[in-house]
Amino acid sequence: MTDTHRRHYEFSLDPFQREAIAAIDDGAHVVVAAPTGSGKTVIAEHAIDRALRSGARAFYTAPIKALSNQKYRDLAAFHGPERVGLLTGDHVVNGDAPVVVMTTEVLRNMIYAASPALAELGLVVLDEVHFLQDTYRGPVWEEVIIHTPSTVQLVCLSATIGNVAQLTEWIGAVRGPAVAVVETERPVELTSFYLARDRARDRLVLEPIFRDGQANPAAAKLDADGGAGGWSGGRRSRPSRPRAIDRKVSVPGRVETLELLAARDMLPAVYFIFSRRQCAEAANAAFLAGLRFTDDTARRRIAAIVDARLGSLDGEDLDVLDIDTFVAQLDAGIAAHHAGMVPPFKDVVERCFADGLVKVVFATETLAVGINMPARTVVIEKLTKFTGDHHESLTAGEYTQLTGRAGRRGIDARGHAVVPWSPFVRFEQVATLAASRSFQLRSAFRPTYNMAANLIRNYEPDEARHLLTMSFAQFQADREIVTLEARLERLRRRHNELRDAAESSYGDIWAYRENTSRAERRREYDDIDVSLEALRPGSVIWVNRGKYAGPGVVISRSRRAKGWRVSTVTARATLVTLDAEHFTSAPDVLGRVDLPRATQPDRPAYRKDVARRLRRVDVDPPQRSRRSGRSARRSTDDGIDPVETDPDLRHRLRAAGDADRVGRDIVAAERRLAARNSSLAREFDSVLDLLTELGYVELQSAGERWRLTEWGSVLARVFHESKLLVVECLRAGVLTGLDAPSLGALLCVFVYEHRSPDPPPPPWFPSKGFERRWRTIVGISDRLAASEQRRTLLVHRPPDPTFVALAYGWIAGESFADVVETEDLSGGDFVRTMKQVIDLARQVATVIGDPDVAKVARRAAEVARRGVVADSAVSESPA
Repeated sequence: MTDTHRRHYEFSLDPFQREAIAAIDDGAHVVVAAPTGSGKTVIAEHAIDRALRSGARAFYTAPIKALSNQKYRDLAAFHGPERVGLLTGDHVVNGDAPVVVMTTEVLRNMIYAASPALAELGLVVLDEVHFLQDTYRGPVWEEVIIHTPSTVQLVCLSATIGNVAQLTEWIGAVRGPAVAVVETERPVELTSFYLARDRARDRLVLEPIFRDGQANPAAAKLDADGGAGGWSGGRRSRPSRPRAIDRKVSVPGRVETLELLAARDMLPAVYFIFSRRQCAEAANAAFLAGLRFTDDTARRRIAAIVDARLGSLDGEDLDVLDIDTFVAQLDAGIAAHHAGMVPPFKDVVERCFADGLVKVVFATETLAVGINMPARTVVIEKLTKFTGDHHESLTAGEYTQLTGRAGRRGIDARGHAVVPWSPFVRFEQVATLAASRSFQLRSAFRPTYNMAANLIRNYEPDEARHLLTMSFAQFQADREIVTLEARLERLRRRHNELRDAAESSYGDIWAYRENTSRAERRREYDDIDVSLEALRPGSVIWVNRGKYAGPGVVISRSRRAKGWRVSTVTARATLVTLDAEHFTSAPDVLGRVDLPRATQPDRPAYRKDVARRLRRVDVDPPQRSRRSGRSARRSTDDGIDPVETDPDLRHRLRAAGDADRVGRDIVAAERRLAARNSSLAREFDSVLDLLTELGYVELQSAGERWRLTEWGSVLARVFHESKLLVVECLRAGVLTGLDAPSLGALLCVFVYEHRSPDPPPPPWFPSKGFERRWRTIVGISDRLAASEQRRTLLVHRPPDPTFVALAYGWIAGESFADVVETEDLSGGDFVRTMKQVIDLARQVATVIGDPDVAKVARRAAEVARRGVVADSAVSESPA
């Protein structure tokens, strides 16, 4: 540890920090997996200091611009503003500094462009490296890890993941010696609570989720009293409405929850609500309810922060953003924080909360991504969230990320996580998430058009394909291949054993099965199906499934397309579903059990209760007679298959049937193995085929050589979600002959996405000519989508004209107030979309061969970056 670090930090290093620092000093790549707030930043700063002392540059990458801005301020305060730079795509500060903070995409672009800035690079810190599992942005992390110059040391920082050893092994395989450093203990102990409103006593009940390391029965009783169970997690269009029952508990209100937290000295708190609108409504409701958490001193400090950060904004713009409500809530120690707010407002909230001035922040989950806003308590209002087309449960990783905000190191003795009762989530699910400490990281790597273009530009075919095999996705697939191979081997051994068990010395069992009349087998099946229909809940039958052979209680039955199906609970309290194909003869009723009144088979407590009742019933295995004497007495002279005289025929037929089922499992496993072996290569070939068809790539010598065409080189330099569509439209000349407002408005159709459940308003176009260009874009998009579908590639997001009027008005010089005042669009969405338009316009100006279009694109970017849009970029001051 350097003297600089000793002066800066007032606490001694933890063992995991010392271990990581030692590995960095040894020159190894390091992967640090530790809980939020445990001190991973100390490790990164040591690595940066070491790189600087060796005369090398250091890059610090982050997944989002807000986190990049925060890291820039932190590092500038530590090393001095003259030694730290910032590159976020739309903002550049001191880009040639020895330490530069940037988004991961910026570094990826620099690598593909062979930027001279990489020449002196000695270190890359990849913060939040677990983002590589993000569906859309994850591949960028893998591209950086694979393609960063081999002389550069990597320090990867991650939340606690269960397969950190696998990730580290992969990095070691593609880059050289790598060390995993894992810390599972939080720096501040976390206590998780279950909160419900007791309707009978008109009060809130706050129960620990765990007692003595086990799920708290008192908290589970709250769930039982509430009759939870309408939502069981997973993927559905919407939670089902819970059945109407007389509940003893209900969902606690937000205001009364805050009053309870304040009374128990559990503030400050971050209150997570997965809806921008509801975050704003909750903050306003708390303020209108009279909650106040500040004194005169705090209010003066809040006013100073507001004036310093927002004082330069236009007064009319602030009025449109409802500055009066925003400030009034801040004065009360209350705020909202979500992506619909303009960045300067979010910045004020973050600074006030970090300084302990704001005590309650209602936030969406975006606040959990790395931004340094720890609290004493975290409230997670719901464990399900709406993704845009369906509800899904929080994952263990998401829950851990959210609760990582709870507990301030050096301030709080412990942190608190509070989950309110909900009729849609069972207590068992809450307890399972609260007990989770890590999650399995899965690669989201896939070949993209831009990636393919850059591989073609920089590598020969064999080497490019080799680089694909170096991905974490392929590494994990190879591991899965080993697992699948082992499973296949077990299945094949079992298949052989079953076939041996099915062999009969009396004749050919396989021919007998083939020749047995379908009508006879149908009659046997029908007899079984009729017997299943006659069963009633509580009937005890013999269950012979998998490794279990014993009694089971019928708890329900249902009619399916292929016949009746019964659900049973075994003496082991497991749920087993059976239909006719699982029986060789009609099942006998061996006894009866009185079932519990509430039928909830997916709850462990219910199944255990049924199993206890079953064990009190004496049940003997059914005595099955062998084939009738008539069959046994038949002879070959009567034309009867001699196999029927086998006394073990039923056993052999069952073994033969099981062999058939195992055989089907083998076929499925072989198909899965073949898919895992070649999925990345096939997708890359599909991408390559499409790019060749469209004229971006020329293949030579039967695919042994390739080269990018002129437009292929353009594609390689465009970094955008809809990159191929954008370049196709550039080729078609849709941007030629436009003025700056029209060009910017046309570009916005590639970046804006209408996400409201309400239909968008009819699009507005500045002219008939503009509308014709829009229809050209739609036609290009439709043809491209059809080509992608034919190749089973991920289909690009279609263009959206909803934002055209706003982009045109803004670039034409209208004020922020004039543009958004009458629109159903938040200030944050407007600023974010315009910054994306600016970024795309700058890329067009760089790659387009037409100097007139380039000039207009640059002009559109320049005039769009004004007012609240320009002010939303981070201040160059590190303060």
